[in-house]
Amino acid sequence: MNKFAQLDRQFVWHPFTQMRDWLQSEPIVIAEGKGAVLRDVQGREYLDANSSIWTNLHGHQHPKIDTAIRRQLGKIAHSSALGLANEPASVLAGKLVEAANSCAEADESRTPSSASSPRRLQKVFFSDDGSTALEVALKLAYEFTRRQHGKTAGQASSRARQPKFLSLEGAYHGDTVGAVALGHIDLFHRGYSGLLFRTDKVMAPYCYRCPFNRAGPERAEAREYRKCRWECIGKVEQRFSAQKKKRNPYAALVFEPLMQGAAGMIPQPQGWLRQAADMARAHGALLIADEVMTGFGRTGFVAATCDRRTSPGDSGGGHRPPLQPNLFACQHEGVQPDFLCLAKGLTGGYLPMAATLTTQNIFDAFLGKYDEFKTFFHGHSYTANQLGAAAALASLEMLQSPESAHARSALEKTLRQELETLWSSPNVGDVRQVGLMAGVELVKDWQTREPFALPERAGIRVCEAMARRGVLTRPIGNVIVLMPPYCTTRTQVRRMVAALADSVETALRG
Repeated sequence: MNKFAQLDRQFVWHPFTQMRDWLQSEPIVIAEGKGAVLRDVQGREYLDANSSIWTNLHGHQHPKIDTAIRRQLGKIAHSSALGLANEPASVLAGKLVEAANSCAEADESRTPSSASSPRRLQKVFFSDDGSTALEVALKLAYEFTRRQHGKTAGQASSRARQPKFLSLEGAYHGDTVGAVALGHIDLFHRGYSGLLFRTDKVMAPYCYRCPFNRAGPERAEAREYRKCRWECIGKVEQRFSAQKKKRNPYAALVFEPLMQGAAGMIPQPQGWLRQAADMARAHGALLIADEVMTGFGRTGFVAATCDRRTSPGDSGGGHRPPLQPNLFACQHEGVQPDFLCLAKGLTGGYLPMAATLTTQNIFDAFLGKYDEFKTFFHGHSYTANQLGAAAALASLEMLQSPESAHARSALEKTLRQELETLWSSPNVGDVRQVGLMAGVELVKDWQTREPFALPERAGIRVCEAMARRGVLTRPIGNVIVLMPPYCTTRTQVRRMVAALADSVETALRG
């Protein structure tokens, strides 16, 4: 066994991994990466089919990001953000705010905001990863709601109530305690129930397994042939109305826009996001958008929606706007959140860094005299790290270039075409794609949708077989994730999908 594999087995505890299983075989030890290719210490090459757990946007060793980091290293690697500012983080904050506000005016035109709650995102709080980005939003929304309630109730105390939060079934928003409280995956969260505050959940729009979907199985993505009356949206309205009757309306709706990741790559039907957001607004709730996975171009290209006035079911019939890239998933349906949480791809997958964007109104609620203690008492040692900011600026510049947009559009089309070949397998129940994210749900029989039991390890077995074919990814239960770096070639996409098809055949039917 390789010496690094031995050291790993002796000392390293891996995340989300049953270590008893891990210790039974020699792990793959990654030594190098270039573009969409990873190389292990034995010299074997693999395609990085999930962008190193959804982080690596432009590929490994990208010359522009490498150069930006080296240039910053020639100046300074890190200085504290507690009482000090720095150049790259300041520039990055401005660039993120500019990119995030493309739909602000359209969102306000649908559900006009009051003078006390303008929607434009103006402030950026930097942190370390997706969990901390959500933790920041949660704490800010919690305290902001209490202070606002104190004002409207005419009370001297700003601590008038305990704000509640609503998130989706199957939600996963990270592993810090507050983020865990927002999640609703029992397998991940029930062991920590004694540490958590209670949050409510509402039905997620999981078309493939929705009890209200009257359509029988077809060889197409379930969103395309569903037959329902938007009962999932009705459930959201019921939740908000019921909570309002308790005289403690929800402080915020927390959601991953367009696709829920750890829930099983669950895509939302077109129009769900806009309807749910408008409903939350109507009930006075803030919107917390978790774009840790979906941000920075992952959700691809759709017709511009920021100026559309059609209902979700309206096919239009007139002139359709041209396709254009959206850096953030919320922009596909013209939704402007009060909190935009970013991480993973923020630095192009190079360094741990996160950002929580919010409004001037929320920022102002934390302003006061020193002895009023209205400060946001939260922070991280590596907040606004210069190396991370430099990498993020280089990544953002590439994302906004015409060349990158063209390449992403072509890659999205290629991925869609190749995924079509999977429908021939009787063990493929649903193939779900949003932009450059795809989830393939494995079942015992597509005609019955009967799932594999978790102890059968169907997803793990398929991914192990893919690794033997030189393609690396990680399953979510019985869902295989494909999320290639933006530099992936047409040939490499074909290899990824072909390896998945072959692995399903050998691991589940061989």
